[in-house]
Amino acid sequence: MRLPSNLSRRAFITGIGGATVALPFLPSLLPRDVKAATDRPRYCVYVRQANGCAQADNGEPERFWPNELGQLTTESMSTIDAERAVSELADYADKLLLVRGTRFGFPGNGCGHSGGGNQCLTAARVSDDPKGNLSLAMGESVDNRIARELNPASNPDPLTLYAGRMAGYINEVLSYRGPKDLRAADRNPWSVYTKIVGITALPQEVAMKIKARRTSVNDLVREQMQALMSKQDMSKADRDRLQIHFDAIRDLEVELLCELPSDADIMEMEAQQDYDGADELIQTITRLQMNLIAFAFSCDYTRAATLQIGDGNDGTQYWIDGVQLPRFHQISHRIYADGSEGDPIPDAQSKHHLIDREHAKLFKHLLDRLSALQTDVGTLLDDTVAIWCNDLGAGVSHTYNNIPWVCAGSCGGYLKTGQYIDAGGVTHNQFHNTILSAVTGSLVEDFGDPELEPGVIDAMIA
Repeated sequence: MRLPSNLSRRAFITGIGGATVALPFLPSLLPRDVKAATDRPRYCVYVRQANGCAQADNGEPERFWPNELGQLTTESMSTIDAERAVSELADYADKLLLVRGTRFGFPGNGCGHSGGGNQCLTAARVSDDPKGNLSLAMGESVDNRIARELNPASNPDPLTLYAGRMAGYINEVLSYRGPKDLRAADRNPWSVYTKIVGITALPQEVAMKIKARRTSVNDLVREQMQALMSKQDMSKADRDRLQIHFDAIRDLEVELLCELPSDADIMEMEAQQDYDGADELIQTITRLQMNLIAFAFSCDYTRAATLQIGDGNDGTQYWIDGVQLPRFHQISHRIYADGSEGDPIPDAQSKHHLIDREHAKLFKHLLDRLSALQTDVGTLLDDTVAIWCNDLGAGVSHTYNNIPWVCAGSCGGYLKTGQYIDAGGVTHNQFHNTILSAVTGSLVEDFGDPELEPGVIDAMIA
């Protein structure tokens, strides 16, 4: 076993063929000086939905937020707020922090979707050139800053994932290394898994056996795993965490190889220019990517992740309760068109609401996975802030006001959970400053464009 330095809590075991598997945090094996010198790691993941939410806007009724500001309880969210989209998260009421009342600081440049995507995680200006659907952010994204400051040197990048087809008009929108430097996202969960567990460095014949389910990564490190589990100075709690970790590795392999299409099928879907097949997989791919995010956090592979669901103006035809809906982008416009003129979609706001609820269910899946992973003081969700976000406030108006932020997890007790608050119309750089302060453990007030009002949102802080 390789013990972590005081800059990282990552520990590894190396087995046959050079397979290197990162371990979960095991307090009983840390030397005393490392225990004293190393703060608990904190994690952050942003899950992005497109096209705004079905909230009160443009004369339409509220169908997203709870009825009242203030304390959230499972009972209130399940009864009084049962018709609202966030009620799908009622089981996590005491761990939620819902933040309304923030706005993007700058106008778009010819395309509301692109400009919203540019600003969503950067709080930066939208580029003058390129413009329209090709516009880019003029600053780094919050996930990049977290990874840049906290990730180990061996893996300096955030985990940048994607679910859904790319139509080409606007593809990735979230993760920026710096001005106009957009990071590509990984769409293939198998590719993500191989990077996390180090399969890419294995001999090809060994990697192919794993992919064919004739062996597991666990098989390659079994001897080292058994030796580690038998150490006398390991606590029972740490042995249990190890067993859960190795079970998760095998479960991920089974999930990925049973539920994903073949490489040829994926290539065929990527080549499609219509919506006649790939949309049926978007929820499956989303859940698999979320499983990988939880796994990556559990072994401290990265401190920050993003998951973009759908492209810039998500045109997915979601399957919900056995029914395939019209394209989501068109639903958000309320017409059978991607512009401003077209035949009305019957009951379009209700369909938008159904898609909001579907995204809430997917977000709950992430919370379930994070909560299932035990640490020495609670669950991985307690060390994390998971954020369900959007790059518009609402679809019809393409508003940059009242951008929804649904947070879960206190990030080690820094954030005040069990609350629904209104930030009062501040620019959303203050939201990101608060998140950065929670994850890094130091007050951050300078994220985003320097002309924006600095500061944090005090009501978010415990």
